[in-house]
Amino acid sequence: MPAPAPVSARPWFLPLLGAAVALVLGSLATTYYAGQDLTLSHYDAKAHLVVARRIFDSLTPGWRQIGAVWLPLPHVLNALPVQVDAWYRTGLSGVVISMLSFASAAGALCWLVGSLSGSRSAAVAALAVFVYQPDLLYLQSTPMTEPLLLGLTVSGIALLHRWAAAGGTGAAWPAGLVLGLACLTRYEAWPMTAAAGLVAVLVLWRSGLPLPTAAGRALRVGAWPLGALLLFLVLSKATVGAWLVTGGFYEPNNPAYRDPAKALVQVGWGLGKVGGWPVAWAGAAAAAVVFVQGLVRRDRQAWWFAIALAGCAALPYYAFVSGHPFRIRYMILLITAAAACIGLLVSLAPKASRGLVLLLVLATLGFDRRPVGLTSPMVEEAQWDRPHQKERRMVTACLMDDWRGEPILVSMGSLAHYMQEMSVNGLALRHFIHEGIGEIWFEALKSPRRHAAFMLVEEKAEGGDQLFQLAQKDPAFLDGFTRTCEGGGVALYVRR
Repeated sequence: MPAPAPVSARPWFLPLLGAAVALVLGSLATTYYAGQDLTLSHYDAKAHLVVARRIFDSLTPGWRQIGAVWLPLPHVLNALPVQVDAWYRTGLSGVVISMLSFASAAGALCWLVGSLSGSRSAAVAALAVFVYQPDLLYLQSTPMTEPLLLGLTVSGIALLHRWAAAGGTGAAWPAGLVLGLACLTRYEAWPMTAAAGLVAVLVLWRSGLPLPTAAGRALRVGAWPLGALLLFLVLSKATVGAWLVTGGFYEPNNPAYRDPAKALVQVGWGLGKVGGWPVAWAGAAAAAVVFVQGLVRRDRQAWWFAIALAGCAALPYYAFVSGHPFRIRYMILLITAAAACIGLLVSLAPKASRGLVLLLVLATLGFDRRPVGLTSPMVEEAQWDRPHQKERRMVTACLMDDWRGEPILVSMGSLAHYMQEMSVNGLALRHFIHEGIGEIWFEALKSPRRHAAFMLVEEKAEGGDQLFQLAQKDPAFLDGFTRTCEGGGVALYVRR
């Protein structure tokens, strides 16, 4: 299979350039959003810090605190740094992980597109589309887990392409290890890895290997993600008693519930909103061209690695069909696939005019949006909870008037973000009784008064938390407690 011409005599130049550009822009965005007090405005950003912190800061510290609803790698990586109080309260350690991951994804994307196309213009176009995205720049300014996923999946797929281009005869563990780590980061990595593995098999097969041989070689890479999946299933069974948690943490209220066509529309609409409609439509057209190129030209079969990046869409599609509430950030990962396909489309232009096409891409991006701001969809979604956060401060003040170190009963599944907010008042996670501490939690649900002096109850979001539901079914659940204050959907009950 003929390889594309090298894009540079120094193959490391483009990846380093991409990573440096992403790191500079990311640093500027991080500074901007920190100045707007938006680093931890999203409730999930705080919750990820809590899960990492509780591994050591808990009534029952240990590996069981890793949990099994979210995948473990982001929290394991941050478990030690987040024990520093200042980094826990500000999210600094998680932000550093996100920024470095964003830079890694940008560098790997440059290398992947440049290697596939043999065009520097194509690589720069893909980089421009990727880094000039306010929602991606916002995510890498927070402790959210999407940037780490991008850093691992794009790097893993780039390594897989290099391995397949060499006929699958080299070391399989670099690509396998990185993709295995991605599969321990977010669930979107599972369909992305499966799609990339299928492309690798096709590339080896169309290069002349028998299909069983191609599949056997690809399995050497796939053993790592499969091992990671098995490890997570065992962890899930050991911590929560189920091999895989697929529900119970949301109410099925999406209009696309059991409506596949409507769910598909939601995914497409979401990409248009977060990436901009020029990027969404150009990305869709470019993906179709890339698909056809892989069909008709054997030497461009590997271009389908760019389409494999779109495997992340499988998760929001499944979630919306299952009734999960619509969240705009679930489509942000699709920007990476759009960027890669647009870059490959640029490479199809005559060599003499690629510079002009690249300028057109840059001009369109600049005309369509600003790289940072407060009105992009993800940033707006991140600010939904800010009014409630201000109201919860009154509840915290009410709690601190009476609290003298006694245990506080709270559902981490609903109020993890509030638990992190209260760290500025001196409350550590070991002061709370929550789902992650095992039998103490279940005993506290049977008789709250015996175990806790205070109870914090989420009464509005997602129909109320587990404590609220128990109180609705059995009014005696709150016997011995007095409701003292409320705000931001949270009520404080104090033991009499």
